[in-house]
Amino acid sequence: MKDYNDERLKRMIEFRPKMPKRAVITAGMPYGNKDLHYGHVLGMFLYADFMARFLRDRIGKDNVIFVSGTDCYGSPALETYRKEVEKGYQGTIRDMVEGYHNRQWEDLQKFQISLDFFGASAIGDAVPFHNETSAEIFNKLYENGYLKKMSTLQFYDEEKGTFLNGRQVVGRCPYEGCQSEKGYADECDLGHQYQPSELIDPVSTLSGHRPVLREIANWYFDMPSTLPLLTEWIDRVGKTEARDFYVKEIKEFLKKPEIYIKKDQMTAYEEIKDLLPTHDIREEKSKASFVLVFGRLEDREFACQMLSDNKIRYRTGKTVTPFRLTGNIEWGVPVPDREDMHGLTFYVWPESLWAPISFTKTYLSKSKRVEKYTDYWCSKDSYIYQILGEDNMYFYGPVQHAMWLCTQGKNPTLDVPDGELNMSHLIVNKHSLFLGNKASSSGNVKPPKPSELLKYYSVEQLRMHFLGLSVGNTSSSFTPKPWDPDAKPEDIDPVTKDGNLLTNVYNRVLRTLFYTWQSRCGGVVPVRDIDDDVLKTCTQTILKYEKLMMDNKFHMVMYELDSFIRNINKYWVAGIKDAETDDEKLARLIANTLHYVKVAMILLHPVSPDNIEKLAADLGVDGSIFSWDTINDPIYDFVADKNNYRPKEIPPKYDFFSKPACQLQGE
Repeated sequence: MKDYNDERLKRMIEFRPKMPKRAVITAGMPYGNKDLHYGHVLGMFLYADFMARFLRDRIGKDNVIFVSGTDCYGSPALETYRKEVEKGYQGTIRDMVEGYHNRQWEDLQKFQISLDFFGASAIGDAVPFHNETSAEIFNKLYENGYLKKMSTLQFYDEEKGTFLNGRQVVGRCPYEGCQSEKGYADECDLGHQYQPSELIDPVSTLSGHRPVLREIANWYFDMPSTLPLLTEWIDRVGKTEARDFYVKEIKEFLKKPEIYIKKDQMTAYEEIKDLLPTHDIREEKSKASFVLVFGRLEDREFACQMLSDNKIRYRTGKTVTPFRLTGNIEWGVPVPDREDMHGLTFYVWPESLWAPISFTKTYLSKSKRVEKYTDYWCSKDSYIYQILGEDNMYFYGPVQHAMWLCTQGKNPTLDVPDGELNMSHLIVNKHSLFLGNKASSSGNVKPPKPSELLKYYSVEQLRMHFLGLSVGNTSSSFTPKPWDPDAKPEDIDPVTKDGNLLTNVYNRVLRTLFYTWQSRCGGVVPVRDIDDDVLKTCTQTILKYEKLMMDNKFHMVMYELDSFIRNINKYWVAGIKDAETDDEKLARLIANTLHYVKVAMILLHPVSPDNIEKLAADLGVDGSIFSWDTINDPIYDFVADKNNYRPKEIPPKYDFFSKPACQLQGE
């Protein structure tokens, strides 16, 4: 960056965020038993794509890998397959999942999601790499002493004569104050984990009857032993740029084991309190319950049994519990045989956490890259960004990081040695509400599919709108006018309104520039040095944009872009009056405005990639223009003959950014 006298700019330059040499970006994996809805594409993958495209321009495209894929295994897929077979489906479960995977990839491509590799844990090239990675992590955790063989209770449907897994049992979450719509066998749809015996009012989805509990052995990861490290980890995260709600929620998961008892049962509790393991009691006047706090999970479990035996009603609080790694369903990644445990498969959640590592390995192998996956996942020079929804933060947060730490050895440290799995930077988004309600393909409010949105909007308009939503801070409502029953004909559509920054404002100044040098300069762009105040304004915007991107304040990036682009138009309007009859002033105005336009083009590249690359071609420059190494250099440096710089000649009413035909009909 140029050295300016302005002290504020000097400080901004001095404190520019540190950039990694390499980066991995992942987006949360969609299940292989359903098509994508708009929230998957625009509420999650879009933000990952935005980050990946920015980093490619900022640190070099060969230093960035963007991966995700279809989460194929687990009971959700089995349950959907069972229902499809009942309806007459003739294919295998792999056939079904492959169909969903292919449609998911088609939808992502429609929205210009630039994944380097979109894999599938059970299909295609990634399978051997995923099986290999699964075995490697399991064996490391076992050899380092973090796996426990535990006999636990599992639901069994006596009518159907089979054990039930995951989504085949539905009830209510036992956690105090949980607002989830569904509780499954050992977790609710908000990520709370519990023992199967704690699930309230369980029902088998196979028979519709209450299942029984039978004992079965599985491997569990010793999460409670990592609690001190996890607490230190989230404290460190809280001092960085992480989103406040995510840090607060994770700290809730890391509380000591607690039991909530209604105050009207205080007398019954007093009668047995001396029989319970050592605990503290916490009371608050404003609360309907008092709380028992235990030092160990085992003590809380014993206390729960004592309370149940004495018919004292209670609810358990969030805490770290042993995390189940294995199950007994055939549709899954095979688990290495250890001791007397044979023929098990991985529970779907843990293997989906390391699936991005498998996909990175697959991508590097397929593309014949010389790097190793460890250069991206295990190097101090690399940074891992994982973009996900708030429902999954427990798994990608405490669970993933605890496992990663424990692959180091018997004495893991947060100061990760080079060559070991790095801690990820989690970018957690709040819900994108549809018409003010939480939208879910399995819920009552059915969100539109991505292809349905494209009947009314351009990809560019949708990308602009969603990147401007403040999902990093609060649940933001998506209220497209065609779906809004309360919308009046004269109401402005919020989606097209955000897209107007390009289709109206930026498009207008581009047209004006092209038409001016075509009519006044014979189609040749006049070459002049860029004014210092223009360079300074651009520098300030570049630095703000960069800082906001690294702080993951994507909606604020869009705000800065809006302000910058509108000011380009104002700059031209203010200068053209004096330049109408003065050729030199006109030449300087064109040069300065074109520089603003060029910088805006680079900043917009991650937002509207296809149309911005088309604009670059219209300006007669190639893809090297998007490098941040030269972001504030004049556009003349990117053409062969700057003294005869002739961009494409455009016809009247040419649109660099256009609206869909359905919108033009209504204008």
